[in-house]
Amino acid sequence: MKVFADKLPDALAKSLPTVVIVAGDEPLQHMEACDLVRRKAREAGVEERDVLDVEANFAWGRLTESAASMSLFASRKLIELRLGKSKPGQEGGKALKEYAENTAAGSDNMLLVSCGRLDAREQKSAWFKALDKAGLFVPVWPVDASRLGFWLRDRAQVHGLNLPLDAARLLGERTEGNLLAADQELQKLALMLPPGSQVAPRQVAGDVESSARYDVFTLVEACLKGERERLIRILAGLQAEGTEAPIVLWALTREIRILLSLHQHLDQGQSFEHACKAQKPPIFDKRRPLYQEAIRRLPLRRLHKLLMFAQRLDLSIKGASDLPLHQGLQDLALTLAGGRGLLAEMPSSYRVG
Repeated sequence: MKVFADKLPDALAKSLPTVVIVAGDEPLQHMEACDLVRRKAREAGVEERDVLDVEANFAWGRLTESAASMSLFASRKLIELRLGKSKPGQEGGKALKEYAENTAAGSDNMLLVSCGRLDAREQKSAWFKALDKAGLFVPVWPVDASRLGFWLRDRAQVHGLNLPLDAARLLGERTEGNLLAADQELQKLALMLPPGSQVAPRQVAGDVESSARYDVFTLVEACLKGERERLIRILAGLQAEGTEAPIVLWALTREIRILLSLHQHLDQGQSFEHACKAQKPPIFDKRRPLYQEAIRRLPLRRLHKLLMFAQRLDLSIKGASDLPLHQGLQDLALTLAGGRGLLAEMPSSYRVG
């Protein structure tokens, strides 16, 4: 049964399931959902915990052995299966399905499966359906930008703070939607201010460091969405964190090649859906609108010129060109987002057009 993270406390208060799957890539909610399951298990008398980390060549027989082994000191056990970004595969899928169908119902033990995001195909698999039927499925999603301010306002109350909506939105902007960083900043404010204090926007601006979790994938998303101001902040953050220029260039060049490939498939008369599925890896449904908007914004000719410009930046990284590197990366990202960046001020031989 699917239960969202904010409803998990109510679900666990009613009864303790034999299986809980916590899946998603948002670290704060994922961590807190798993912590809540562990705490409720302890309160219900589950005294032993067995952690199984699924890595390369993991022996899936360990799951069966853990479920079957008896402890001299505890009658109930929490088996924590940490998949991370791994997939169970054929052997793991079989082991999980057998556990759900043959072990979970007649056991006092609990199974907590923690993993990354499960796509629609994985949620249709036999192993997932069997586990879902035996217990709870907790999908963990990043908070949408339109709801982030409200989420942070409510979260501040957990720390004994009154955070008006304008201050909450400012906090969300400064932490780039990173809930873990935003929550850490709220904890700092709670230590500095008396309980029940109202936090003004100036306090957020003055006391909260910019703790954005900058990475190249966030940069790419901003480019696809055409968010030019945001991508400039992200680039500055990447530079401040010491992210190497080749990594940034690799991420931007990869997106240019994907957009070129989409254009080529469409020019051959294929549907946009087929073009997305033909990519390696395929573009998931949730991200397809980003690429659809980007190919409308960027004609084939401009993408080819962007690729040539990226090659010049690569030469600059290798010391074979005098092209200004950081300025060039910003130009490349801005043009990919639909702007012209600083290209108009550069020598004509460097312009993307």
